[in-house]
Amino acid sequence: MYEALLARLPPGTVLGYDTAAAMYGFGRPAGPDEPIHVIVPATAAKPRIRGVVCHEAVLPVEEPIMLDGVPCAPAARCAVDLARRATRFGAIALLDTALRSQTCTPASLAEEVIKHDGLRGVRHVRELIPVADPRPECHQESHLRLVIIDAGLPAPEPQVWVLDGTGRQAYRIDLAYRERRVGLEYDGRSHLTFDRLNADRSRMNWLSARRWAMRYFTARDLYQTPALIVAEVRALLS
Repeated sequence: MYEALLARLPPGTVLGYDTAAAMYGFGRPAGPDEPIHVIVPATAAKPRIRGVVCHEAVLPVEEPIMLDGVPCAPAARCAVDLARRATRFGAIALLDTALRSQTCTPASLAEEVIKHDGLRGVRHVRELIPVADPRPECHQESHLRLVIIDAGLPAPEPQVWVLDGTGRQAYRIDLAYRERRVGLEYDGRSHLTFDRLNADRSRMNWLSARRWAMRYFTARDLYQTPALIVAEVRALLS
């Protein structure tokens, strides 16, 4: 499908943005109703094709990567292109996911963002790359971590295992400060089932017995009253 489409587009056109990012394993998953995103050379005319979004290459795609037989913008290029257009929350979640996919590294992202200097949205991407982390398992964990970092507090460590007396991994915490035994959890809808509530209660009691101070935050806390999260974490650390 992509080969036939590229044959209709100017020479040097590559897949990019969400389309290529999905092929790398991050970004918005491709679907039947999603447009195909391509990057066309800056000097080429942008044809109008239904279901295709043509992005003009303000920056040239120097070395396309062949995926499934079609040329794509490199993974780090896709990540920075998408993060520049996203909100701060969206950008950190995307950068975390790009690292988690193992198609990007901190070094490749840092090298790529330099090429985008002066373009719209690059400032917050430049700020976020040093704190991006591959370990969060959902976007809300990335958002929660960013709320704390943006408040000037130490960055919590994602996905921390707590060991039992035999050295076995017992429970894993979304975000934690190991030395202070402070744990932070995001509670989404998956926590509302009866079995999950029982498991969470056992886990909470086990961690409390080992002097872990645990705090649990919901979407309402995260997106409506983030200042209260910051105040709670600051009090625990002080």
